[in-house]
Amino acid sequence: MRTLRALGAAGAAALLTATAATAAPSPPPPPRPQLTDAAVDKAVARLDGTVADMMRRTGVPGVAVAVVHDDEVVHLKGFGVRRTGESAAVDPDTVFQIASLSKPVSSTVVAGTLTDPAQWDRRTSLPGFSLKDPWVTGHVTTADLFSHRSGLPDHAGDLLEDLGYDQSYILDHLRLTPLTPFRASYAYTNFGLTAAAEAVARAKGTSWQKLADDTLFKPAGMTRTSTEFSAFADSPDHAATHVKNPDGTWSPRFVRDPDAQAPAGGVSSTARDMSRWLRLQLAGGTLDGKRIVPADTLARTHVPEIVSQPPATPTARTGFYGLGWNVSYDDAGRLRLSHSGAFELGANTNVTMLPLEKLGIVVLTNGAPVGLADAVALDFFDVAEHGRATTDWLALAGALYAQMDAAGRSPTDYAHPPAGAKPARDSAAYTGTYDNPYYGKATVTADDDGALTLALGPKPLRFPLTHYDGDTFSFETTGENAVGRTGVTFADGTLRVEYLDAEHLGTFTRQ
Repeated sequence: MRTLRALGAAGAAALLTATAATAAPSPPPPPRPQLTDAAVDKAVARLDGTVADMMRRTGVPGVAVAVVHDDEVVHLKGFGVRRTGESAAVDPDTVFQIASLSKPVSSTVVAGTLTDPAQWDRRTSLPGFSLKDPWVTGHVTTADLFSHRSGLPDHAGDLLEDLGYDQSYILDHLRLTPLTPFRASYAYTNFGLTAAAEAVARAKGTSWQKLADDTLFKPAGMTRTSTEFSAFADSPDHAATHVKNPDGTWSPRFVRDPDAQAPAGGVSSTARDMSRWLRLQLAGGTLDGKRIVPADTLARTHVPEIVSQPPATPTARTGFYGLGWNVSYDDAGRLRLSHSGAFELGANTNVTMLPLEKLGIVVLTNGAPVGLADAVALDFFDVAEHGRATTDWLALAGALYAQMDAAGRSPTDYAHPPAGAKPARDSAAYTGTYDNPYYGKATVTADDDGALTLALGPKPLRFPLTHYDGDTFSFETTGENAVGRTGVTFADGTLRVEYLDAEHLGTFTRQ
């Protein structure tokens, strides 16, 4: 028999700890609800002022908010206008693009198609979709793809969408992207989730839109909710997407059609419809006394599947991703579910819930992400839990979005060529057709003055090139994932597009 002395100090401590844990009579008690009706009422009473103040500080044109508590909609209101320059006001029935808030909505749809939580672990089978590693292709499941743990790189396929490729092309070409360790690494991927959702619909012999309609939207009375862009665009009461101008004003300058990634980012809805979905979520899949989604398959979506945010310090809390949800636990041990949605072309949304308290909020906006949607939700729960806002959540959320935006930009300032920059060669040295197995064809043409234009994508999109240094040029990126100016370098019969090359897929070969 081993003695504590033989084990040494560290081994003895570990043994004593294990023995104490084994001897414990029972686990600690589960957390209990802590929020009173009065505390929630105080947070609700503050909401209008909070939204108005944050709209004033940011200039975001329109906002809609819904709050659910104890299966009742305790706040439902629109603020501002649907479109700048027009008088039509936002109301609870104004249709917004909800961006990545589509993910927890879509996981609700999938949960509604299943009869057993274990069915989330079925292999994903979709014609035209495979991954770089055949073994991973043969084992990847719906849960893997809905929790972003398939090994696909961050936002894989999004740049193909920006260039105008359709869903079929994008899903087919994900097989060329490098993979990180399967089920051991987290990377947020719209088209991985989309592939899983489309596979579920195909297995049911229907389209994703019809599956969502029949499984969730119609049974839940979400009459103005759709996964198709045309439904949003054709709605007479829809909120145009807005971006911020250099002078601080906001304009509806872009249109974002997310049909290619409909399950991941293509849902449009209203505050009223989303309040019904919130009630269903907080009631474990029932609504108005009717069972719509099985309780156990829905509960599985709320369980951590992968670490998404490792703790930065020993006392920090770990962030997880479930099935379409950010999953965390607060200091009281309560489950906290949330998700944000953001279109750089003009939308920002947030949903946050404390299921134990039967409390949830959804915030929809028609402005590009500056932190307002997230800050309204954070401020609301702060007041409900602490009686006051403990920090300036708008400043914090806005800074995080600004930091994420800056992270994608090139370290090279292409607007200012270096001193002594080398001249470009004759335009004929660069013109021609180039090919890439992932991004398709690229064409470089020159006008009568020798000015170069790069064409990319199936339509194609045309980008005038500006000379920088020697055989390096630049152009201004466009689309949802625009990163400002990016470089184009010609060398030995190839051209490399800097912002397309994060996964070493951005080099085109001259034909």
